[in-house]
Amino acid sequence: MKKLIELQVGDSLGEVQLNPVSRLDLIKYAGASGDYNPIHTIDEEAKKAGLPGIIAHGMWTMGNLSKLFTSYYEEGFIQDYSVRFKGMVFLNDVITLKATLKERIGNKLRFNVLAVNQSGNEVVKGEVVFSQY
Repeated sequence: MKKLIELQVGDSLGEVQLNPVSRLDLIKYAGASGDYNPIHTIDEEAKKAGLPGIIAHGMWTMGNLSKLFTSYYEEGFIQDYSVRFKGMVFLNDVITLKATLKERIGNKLRFNVLAVNQSGNEVVKGEVVFSQY
């Protein structure tokens, strides 16, 4: 694994593939976040809302993007994080997380980040600014 200081613009971090989304993941996230909207945990409520089934919290998917940087915390920290939600994440979806270095300014590294489902559809897209110590 390269250190972040060795990355060049256009280089990608290693992809992270999450386990298939489970109901338990979403129940745990609801408890941790305080977001108990039943479209995230109860099939009938999701269907009443016009959804084909329960959907993951958008913030659950966004939060998982930080896993791309876990192995680099000795080098710095995520200073800024912005995303756009592009699609829904359903039970059993397999999400792959990706990051590509977009820009390097001093000790700040700006990455394009992306979460895609097993069909290759973007579900979250954004930027992370990683500040090196």
